[in-house]
Amino acid sequence: MEEFRIRQRALGRFVAPFALHLVLFFVAAVVLGGVLTRDGLWSLVIAMAATGALVGALVSRYRRMVRGTVVRFSDAGVEMTDTYGFRLRLKWADIERVDAVESRMPSPRRVTRPGGVRVRAGAMQSLGLVGWGEREVPPRVPGWMRAHLARVPVDPVTGLQWLGIPLGAVEPLWEHGRMGEWVRRHRPDLLA
Repeated sequence: MEEFRIRQRALGRFVAPFALHLVLFFVAAVVLGGVLTRDGLWSLVIAMAATGALVGALVSRYRRMVRGTVVRFSDAGVEMTDTYGFRLRLKWADIERVDAVESRMPSPRRVTRPGGVRVRAGAMQSLGLVGWGEREVPPRVPGWMRAHLARVPVDPVTGLQWLGIPLGAVEPLWEHGRMGEWVRRHRPDLLA
């Protein structure tokens, strides 16, 4: 058995989508701090502290994700567990293909501003293994997520669910590394 975890150097890729929002938050905090304190220096201090706290929360969430996300390869198949308690298993024989896999399900919630544009964040995609496998779900998940998982196709003969393991979320170029070697050893047809 061999385990793979997200590399720490990916912090920049994790924070990059939030960079513009952090800059806008900082500017808004400077303006609000200036209105409240009527002092430019204090408004900068307040804005830096508030933005620093927000960055700290992002880094904390990233570290938790890195520590808790593990992909295990064995002679039986591939398994992925994450921080939230999800566990996905695919046996080598049940893997259908290498394809794009959604790393998380999109939330039905929309981010809105009164009179403005309505936006919903989509799922992040990466390359991974797709096939019929087992999914363990933690006991406390939102109702919308349970409803989404209830619509996932199930093989009527085996009872296995259609699922994907997003190997690219752990190592973007996995096909060229140790994970790719595992796949080529057990299922050379997948990486022709």
